[in-house]
Amino acid sequence: MKKISRDALLATLEGLKNDGFDYLEKITAVDYVDHLEVDYMLLDLGSGREEMLKVDLDNGDAWVPTVMHIFSGANWHEREMFEMFGINVVGRKIERLLIEKWDGVDPPLRKSFKWNQPYKSAD
Repeated sequence: MKKISRDALLATLEGLKNDGFDYLEKITAVDYVDHLEVDYMLLDLGSGREEMLKVDLDNGDAWVPTVMHIFSGANWHEREMFEMFGINVVGRKIERLLIEKWDGVDPPLRKSFKWNQPYKSAD
């Protein structure tokens, strides 16, 4: 597990891909109330090696660059991270949501989400 800065994310992922980590297994986020964390889990399919990168984000500055040009499998993970945690993905446009639209302020998997806020169906 490596903790890296958002600024080092793309170069680190490119380096790991060149080192044989050819599969982006998962991107997920964690809300620690005082900050957010984005986790990138990589796998070297040939050897079975695993690597995890963690990027801390301020709640008021929650964005990461897209990694689609490095790992095309990031598509659904980035869309889910945007929709469920409200973390913007810079460098790509997410045109429609995967699951739901909400009328409240906070995304559904943020700890600040109010469970009684009204929902509306996705268009």
